[in-house]
Amino acid sequence: MKVDLNFVKDMVEEQIPIHKFLGVKLVEIRRNYAKVHVPFQEAVLGDIIRRRWHGGILATIMDSVGGLAGMTHLTSFEDKMATIDLRVDYLKGAEAKDIFVEGEIVRLGNRILVTSMKVWDETETELLAEGKGVYNFIRMKDKVLVE
Repeated sequence: MKVDLNFVKDMVEEQIPIHKFLGVKLVEIRRNYAKVHVPFQEAVLGDIIRRRWHGGILATIMDSVGGLAGMTHLTSFEDKMATIDLRVDYLKGAEAKDIFVEGEIVRLGNRILVTSMKVWDETETELLAEGKGVYNFIRMKDKVLVE
């Protein structure tokens, strides 16, 4: 079963409340990979003096993008995916500017999915954070939704 990418885009941007609140925009999604753009807004500040993104917000977006990469292997809307572990290394404070976050599958087993995620500055030239997500992944059918 192949899913309409407009449906996926609408789900990611409009149907998931935290994504809608943050203004997440799906840039690219393909088998094993997802990338989003997140505009800066005052609500994401964690350091109001130096005007830097809150690390927890970055981790939340990274977790979401790791899940989106995993979503490319879903076989039905009854499949289940849940975060087991998330590790984030903050390499540089994210300034009060837009960011891009990408996730890529490192390993997909029978029940465990591992992804690598990266946060980039708005020019996509400076790596701000990187991490790894581990997800419990249960398929209910055999065919994938996104190819």
